[in-house]
Amino acid sequence: MRELKFRKQENEDIDRELDRLIQLTGYKLHTMPGINLITAASIISEIGNIERFPNSNKLAQFSGVAPINFSSAGKGKDQRSRQGNRVLNAIFYFLAIQLVQVNPNGKARHPVFREYFESKLREGKSKPQALVCVPRRAVRIIYGMMRTKTEYKPFKKVRSLICLELSLW
Repeated sequence: MRELKFRKQENEDIDRELDRLIQLTGYKLHTMPGINLITAASIISEIGNIERFPNSNKLAQFSGVAPINFSSAGKGKDQRSRQGNRVLNAIFYFLAIQLVQVNPNGKARHPVFREYFESKLREGKSKPQALVCVPRRAVRIIYGMMRTKTEYKPFKKVRSLICLELSLW
C-alpha cells in the first residue's frame, strides 16, 4: 500500500513539473479539446523549436502526416507517408481518434473535427482514409497555436452567418 501511495505521489510531482515546464514555453496546447498535459508535453518535446518550420506544411512533412505523391509520366497518386518522425505521427494519429470520437450520449467530442471527418466519408473515403486526413488539419491548427502562442479558438461557421445575412436582406 505504501508503494502505491509513493507512486501516486511521484506521478503527481511529475505532472506538476511538466505543467510548470509547459508554462515556461508559453504554448497553450492544453486549451484544445483532446490534448491533455501528457499529449501537450509529448508534442512540444518531439517538435522542439517551432521556429525551425517556416510553415505548417513543413511540420506535416516532418511528422509524416503529409501525403507523398508517387508519380511517373504524369500519372500518379498521393499515398500515406511512411517517413518522418514516427513518434510524432503516432501522437497526431491518436489525437485524431480523440477529436472525431462520439461520446456515449451521441455528442461529438469536437464537432468541427467530427464534421470534417464525416465530410471526408461523404466524399467516398473509407473510415481509415478519412481518419488519416484529420491529423493533417490538426497539425495546421497546432502549428498556428505554437507559432503565435495563443489559445485554441474553435472555428465558427461562416456559411451559416452568410445565410443569415442573406435571409435578412
